[in-house]
Amino acid sequence: MVQTDPRNGDSNRFGALMKKLLSIALLFPVLCSAAEPTRPKILGVAHIAFYVSDLAKSRAFWTDFLGYQECFHLKNKNDDSVRIAFIKINDNQYVELFAEKPRAEQMLNHISFYTDNAQAMHDYLAAKGVKVPEKVGKGQTGNKNYNIADPDGNIVEIVEYQPDSWTSRDKGKFMPDTRISDHIAHVGVLVGPLDPAMNFYHGILGFNEFWRGSSSGDTLSWVNMRTSDGRDYVELMLYDKLPEASARGGKNHLSLTVPDCEKAVQILEARPAFKDYGRKLAVQVGKNRKRQVNVFDPDGSRVELMEADTVDGKPAPSSDAPAPRLQ
Repeated sequence: MVQTDPRNGDSNRFGALMKKLLSIALLFPVLCSAAEPTRPKILGVAHIAFYVSDLAKSRAFWTDFLGYQECFHLKNKNDDSVRIAFIKINDNQYVELFAEKPRAEQMLNHISFYTDNAQAMHDYLAAKGVKVPEKVGKGQTGNKNYNIADPDGNIVEIVEYQPDSWTSRDKGKFMPDTRISDHIAHVGVLVGPLDPAMNFYHGILGFNEFWRGSSSGDTLSWVNMRTSDGRDYVELMLYDKLPEASARGGKNHLSLTVPDCEKAVQILEARPAFKDYGRKLAVQVGKNRKRQVNVFDPDGSRVELMEADTVDGKPAPSSDAPAPRLQ
């Protein structure tokens, strides 16, 4: 008769328990992944939208002066007038002109970034506690889109370009050689407290900081945050006291890349529309050591023409000045 060691039962039970724990440990990352959606790609700046008080004058500024073309527009249902005009920068980037009464006493309507998956971004943002619409719909131009808001109330539109949209239909069109630039490098928006803005743009959207600047040297003025999967960026425009409504157009802006600012000025000054512009064009070197020219639309919204490289090819040092304290 073979004798069995009663301790073998305990050993077998212990081994089974260890296998079960190991299985749970291996499964844990999968369960976490399913519970927390991952962020899809944010590929770049899609557009910036401004309110305009006189659509004809604004159209002339963008087309006759800066050399772009309007690719399409949306009309009001009640009187058939144009509600939004779309100025094409390139196949993925636009400026939208809203012929409507401004919101919150500023001419900025919203900024927009494009993603490779609007639905996945919607689910990811919801999981992060960001207020999102119930469903992801299609806009009148045929692209998937919806709005969220940053901590300062700036509207941020998320767009996914669709193959059957007006954007795709007009691919390769409405891009004349007269364009002063073919790329929106960044959009700038006013933000108050820096930490909530950083948590939103970096912590949630995944943008990465690459430069800080100070106009005075005493307090921080700008923080540049590049999109997670592209070269475009958002410029956080800091303040200690919110500028008056009339001055916000110089802060909420877009930046167009030009190869040579001096040449860009010569081109603009030679155009017939320059006589109607009414401002002097001056090349200056910014704190980021890049040459730039500020141009303003008829309502005072700033369009920054800026070279891609610094004046000497060396990177500008990032500021270590503290963020301003809100008054």
